[in-house]
Amino acid sequence: MSGTLAARRRIRPGSIAALLGMLVVTALVLLPIAIIVLTAFKPNAEVNAYPPTLAPTNWTLDNLGRIVTELPFGRLAINSVIFAGGVTLFALVFDSLAAYALARIDFRGRKVLLIAIIASLMIPFQATLIPVYQLVAELGWINTFAGLIAPRAADAFGIFLLRQFFLALPLDLDNAARIDGASEFRIFRSIVLPNAVPALMTLGVFTFVNNWNDLLWPLVFTNQAEMGTITSGLTLLTGPGGIIPYGVMMAGSLIAVLPLVVGFLFVQRRFIDNIATTGLK
Repeated sequence: MSGTLAARRRIRPGSIAALLGMLVVTALVLLPIAIIVLTAFKPNAEVNAYPPTLAPTNWTLDNLGRIVTELPFGRLAINSVIFAGGVTLFALVFDSLAAYALARIDFRGRKVLLIAIIASLMIPFQATLIPVYQLVAELGWINTFAGLIAPRAADAFGIFLLRQFFLALPLDLDNAARIDGASEFRIFRSIVLPNAVPALMTLGVFTFVNNWNDLLWPLVFTNQAEMGTITSGLTLLTGPGGIIPYGVMMAGSLIAVLPLVVGFLFVQRRFIDNIATTGLK
């Protein structure tokens, strides 16, 4: 009994305030997600009712039904997987190769090239959207996966992120492999990449999520419904006069975010384990 009282006395007011602060921040972060989920199950009358309510009075699945019946949802989901997955795969390959060269190989002009890559981060992609579109159109890649994926096959942020991680790995690993006669590609494939799994997974998650949720890129480079993604396909539900069925939109957003949540739950444990064992492989 005395131990319990002593433990209670050791609880500081600062700890309680920090806990309450974290609870408030967590509630604010989860509030938009709760609104999306609850609105997805509201009938149209309650969605447009004033004053608005958080939870639906009459739960309905009509919004989810409209997503399946009014859109080629299966095709849109497959397109989203191919688009986001393809960009992620190519970005991991090309970004890691470029980052390895900038971090572990000494060659003339390396610093200038690095500065140019970092400087490109300051240019918004909207500024280069028209020239890229013209190039893709000249190649005949409009409404193709090549047109969606190829312009995003490498990313300056990914190169910089991986380079910084590669710089933190001990150079003794490379030198020992070179003494054994390993080539640069063998060092990259067998030594650097296995120790960079946390950075690769981080970049992969960011790249996949950003492209999965992207709306502008698929809208610009596709004008056929069967080549759209989930995010661009939801724009087809806009009614006459620009009327937006918010309940249906929220249902589509809920369906679109579910694969991301499930995927994160699967990779979370492996992500933590890889961080704990970095440098020990």
